[in-house]
Amino acid sequence: MKKVYIYAASLAIAFTAMQGYAQDRKQPIPGPAPTINVSEPTSFVLKNGLKVMVVKNSKLPQVSYMLTIDNPIVFEGEKAGMSSLVSGLMGTETKTKKKDVYNEEIDFLGASIRFHAGGAYGSGLSKYNTEILSLLADGALNSVFTQEEFDKVKTQTLESLKVNEKSVTAVARRVENALLYGKNTAAGEFETVESIEKITLKDVNDYYAKYFTPTNAYLVIVGDVDVKETEKLVKKYFNAWKGSNASFAPVSVKGNVNSMEIDFVNMPNAVQSEIALVNEVDLKMNDKDYFAALMANQILGGGGEGRLFLNLREAHGWTYGAYSALTTSRKYPGKFKATASVRNAVTDSAVTEFVKEIDLMRNTLVKAEELKMAKAKYVGNFVMSIQKPETVARFALNKQLHKLPNDFYESYIKNINAVTAEDVQRVAKKYFLKDNMRVVIVGKGSEVGKQIEQLGLPINYFNTFADPIEKPVFEKSVPEGVTVQSVLNKYIDAIGGEAKLKGIKSVEVTSSATVQGMTLESVTKVKDGYLSLEQKMMGSVVSKQIVTPTEAFVMAQGQKIAMEGDVLAEAKESAFIFPELNWVKDLSSFSIQGIETIDGKDAVGIKKGNSVHYYAVDSGLKLATKVTREQMGQVMVQATTYQDYKTVDGVKFSFKQLINVGVEFENVVNDIVINKAFTDSDFQ
Repeated sequence: MKKVYIYAASLAIAFTAMQGYAQDRKQPIPGPAPTINVSEPTSFVLKNGLKVMVVKNSKLPQVSYMLTIDNPIVFEGEKAGMSSLVSGLMGTETKTKKKDVYNEEIDFLGASIRFHAGGAYGSGLSKYNTEILSLLADGALNSVFTQEEFDKVKTQTLESLKVNEKSVTAVARRVENALLYGKNTAAGEFETVESIEKITLKDVNDYYAKYFTPTNAYLVIVGDVDVKETEKLVKKYFNAWKGSNASFAPVSVKGNVNSMEIDFVNMPNAVQSEIALVNEVDLKMNDKDYFAALMANQILGGGGEGRLFLNLREAHGWTYGAYSALTTSRKYPGKFKATASVRNAVTDSAVTEFVKEIDLMRNTLVKAEELKMAKAKYVGNFVMSIQKPETVARFALNKQLHKLPNDFYESYIKNINAVTAEDVQRVAKKYFLKDNMRVVIVGKGSEVGKQIEQLGLPINYFNTFADPIEKPVFEKSVPEGVTVQSVLNKYIDAIGGEAKLKGIKSVEVTSSATVQGMTLESVTKVKDGYLSLEQKMMGSVVSKQIVTPTEAFVMAQGQKIAMEGDVLAEAKESAFIFPELNWVKDLSSFSIQGIETIDGKDAVGIKKGNSVHYYAVDSGLKLATKVTREQMGQVMVQATTYQDYKTVDGVKFSFKQLINVGVEFENVVNDIVINKAFTDSDFQ
C-alpha cells in the first residue's frame, strides 16, 4: 500500500508552513537600550560543600530551584551511557516514598520536578516552597533504583538506540563529536547498544553514589520566598548530603586538523546529506572576544537572517535551514560549527557555499546594517530572557562557574553595542578556522561520492561508529536478467501471490507515531479507488485526507484543501491496496534505477515519475519508497522505509515504517483488518 505517501506529505506541508510563518515575521524596530538590573543573590555554603544562592523575586508568587552538579566530564568507556540511565532512573522512587506516592505529591502541589545525572530542576507556587524543596531534596539525595525500573529504562534506551542506528541525523551528531574530540575521550564518546547492554544495576548505583555529591554542587533558588526561612530549609534538607572521594581525569583535547579535510560516512538510506563544518575553539565567557564572537556567529548563521540561511535556503533552495553555532570552553572544549541538511544532488555545492561564506566573514568587513540587526536581536532576546526565573538562576550560576565580573549582565547590552565591524572580522579569523576544519558529511555515497571528490579536498572514510575504513563500494550493478517486470512479479509473489491479493477488497489500518514528543494516531481505510486517512493528536482530529475517483482533498484546521499536481497523482495511486497489481499491466512509465543498500540489504530501485521504489534482491519485499517534490521553492526528498513484515490472512504487510519528511519518525501499525465492509460515509 502507498497510503504513507499522503501521510508523509501532510506532515511535510505542516512543517513547511510553520517554518514559512517563522520567516515571514518582521523584525521589530529596536527602541532605546533598557537599563538592566540583575538581582544579586544571597549566598552561603553548607559544611558539605554545597554552594547556595537565593535570589528574591516577588513579581509573581512562584519559586524555582536549579541544582547543578558541576563535576568535570566523566569518561564512561566501555559502559558509556551510565549517566543516561541514572538520569532516567532518578526521581522514580525514594527511600521514603514509593513511585506513585512521590509523583502524586508533586502533582497535588501543581509543581514540576525533574532530575538528571548532573542535577535537578523544580518549580511551583511559592506558598509551597517548603513542600517542593523537600520533594526535590528527597528525589535528588535519596533516589532508589529498583531492578524493575532499571530494566524498563534500559530497554527503552536500547530501543531508542536501535532506531537511531538508521537515523542519519543521529549518526551525524555522534560522529561529528567523535571525530572532533576523539572517540575515546569524555567529550567525544557516545553510547551504543553494546555499551548499554554491559551496564548493570550496580553500575548505575555506584555512579550515582560516586558522582551525585555536594562537593561541586550549586543550588540556585529564585522566587517570592523569605530568604532567611529558605536558608533554614536548605540546611534542613541538604545538610546530611554526603560527599565522595571521586577523582576526575583531565579532559584531553585532540586539536584541529592541519588543513581542511572531508570526513565521510556512507549511509545508503540517506535522503539528504548532513553537513557539518567543525573546529575546536578556546573561547571563554570572560574573554574580551566573547561579545564580538557572539555577533560574528549571529551574522554568519545565528538564525533566519544569517548569511548561511539566506544563501543556502533563500537564494538556492537547497535546505530548510542552514545555521552556525559557537560554544565556549570550560568543561568541554569549545566548538565552532556550521551545519545544514541538504539534498544529495547539491552536497558539493553546499560545501562550497559554506566555505565561501566563512571566508567572507574572515576577509571582509560585515555591513553596518547586518551588525545593527545582529545587535538588535541579541539585545531583544536578552531583555526578554531576564523576565524568566530560570534565566536569573542561570545568570547567577554563570557568574560563579565562568568567573564573570559582578557587572557582567548589567553591562551586557553596553558590551554588545560596543562591538565594531573590525571586531567581528578579527574574531571570525580567530575562531572560524577555515583552513583547519573538518567537513563531516553523512550521506548516500552512491549519489554524493563522486561529487565530493570534485571538491579537491582530502577525504577520509568512516563507518557509522566513527571508525576509519577503506573507501566503500558505492555503486553495484543490477544482476543480469532483472527487469521491472521481474521485480514487480517477485514482490507480488513474496507478499502472497496475485490470486490472494486480488481476493482482498478492503483494508483498515490503525497505527501510531511519535512526532516531536506527541503521539499521532492514524486510521487508514482503503478500497480500490478510495482512501481515507484520519490523524488524531491528543484525541482531536488534526487532519483528514480523502481520495475518491472524483476528488481528493485534505481537511485541516477547518479548511478543505484540494490536492493538485504531483500530490494529486500520488494520492490517487495510493487509493489502491496493492498498486503493483496495476503497474504490471503497463510498464511504459517505469525504469530500473540500479542497486541501493536499504537496511543492510541490496535492493533494486524502480523509478516511476518522481518516485523510486526499492525491492529486496533476495526476498522481493518492498523496502523503501523515495519521493522527490518541490514545496515553497524547496526541492526535498521524502523517504519511507518498510520494516517488520507480518502475515495477515495469508498476505504480508509492513507493520513498521520509518518516515523522513525533513524530520524522521517511526510509524507502528497496531492492527490490520481485511475485507471490512465500508460505506460511502467512510470516504466523505
